[in-house]
Amino acid sequence: MSKAMNFNERPILVFWELTKACKLKCKHCRAEAIPEPLPGELTLQEGLKLLEDIRRFGKPYPVLILTGGDPLMREDLEEIMRYAKDLGIRMGIAPAVTDLLNNYVLSLFRRYGIRFISISLDGTSKTHDYIRGIEGHFERTVRVLRELVGSEWTVQVNTLVSRDSVMDLPHIFKLISDLGIGIWELFFLIKVGRGIELEDLSPQEYEDVVNFLYEVSRYGIEVRTVEAPFFRRVMQVRSSSGDVSKEDYIESTALRYGLGPLYVKLTSELFKLMGPPEGEPRLRSAYTRDGYGIIFVAYNGDVYPSGFAPLKLGNVKVDSLVDIYRESEVLRKIRRAEFKGRCGICEFRYICGGSRARALAIKGDILEEDPACVYLPKS
Repeated sequence: MSKAMNFNERPILVFWELTKACKLKCKHCRAEAIPEPLPGELTLQEGLKLLEDIRRFGKPYPVLILTGGDPLMREDLEEIMRYAKDLGIRMGIAPAVTDLLNNYVLSLFRRYGIRFISISLDGTSKTHDYIRGIEGHFERTVRVLRELVGSEWTVQVNTLVSRDSVMDLPHIFKLISDLGIGIWELFFLIKVGRGIELEDLSPQEYEDVVNFLYEVSRYGIEVRTVEAPFFRRVMQVRSSSGDVSKEDYIESTALRYGLGPLYVKLTSELFKLMGPPEGEPRLRSAYTRDGYGIIFVAYNGDVYPSGFAPLKLGNVKVDSLVDIYRESEVLRKIRRAEFKGRCGICEFRYICGGSRARALAIKGDILEEDPACVYLPKS
């Protein structure tokens, strides 16, 4: 591993939850966002100190992702962006689609060097509005995406995968393909925050969905998953397994890989909307996982392996983020892939490692096996 990719020394991404405040009422919200900031939010000075600490990781500095809640609800956002730019820290941002996301704010993003914006789109009109809790939000989101695409930003669409949204996935992909968006990141449900209100998929359905995403990746769009790292196993296995029959591709693929009716339904709809894919699968991955290559700083300074794995490792008000990341014994075990159960003996544990957040949420132990994975290790 090159120095640039040595995740024992530095993460590639630092997520900072600037605030819990947000105008939306999303049913799956990890942050359990609220209309007003909570007491204990990092002050501006504490936030600037955090930025200075991020520089202590050394070059190449981690990319800072400004998130929330809605980061646009933070009144001192401009000062934060200005200082990060002055320190040479690259930034991305995940704003909520509200009236705060306007031309003036976009001009600030340009001024302070933000080139990466992620926007959530969780289904077709009815599903998206239901999940986001606001009627008409789907149309507003699509309008924002149209304005952003083709400009100077790299635009990523984030999509929730749950029982409520799964059948919309082919239609979401067709929309983002038509819009010309190059990155689709799918967030597989973790029952934290408001996410406990939504219904999850079964392990077999998880396997069906990630195999469907393999087909999606053949249309030239970069596909990423959050809390479904076994997508990497599927990509590796299927990319090296050779072709199946083209005449009955969907059925023979399902038979070959032990896939169920959800794969068949999703892929059939995908091919109907897009036509059969002709390209090679597209996957760019640094093989990160919760606490390995990524780290999360909560609104109050608490440090977690990720936003979906609220296991407190320290607090940046009193601890150095660099020291927490490098010296936490939990994170060291995660980075060494010292997992329990099937994840601990799996031949794919270094490129996958299972969802640490799901292990924590369901089994109460961040090192346990991922209960959503159906794979039986060969070792």
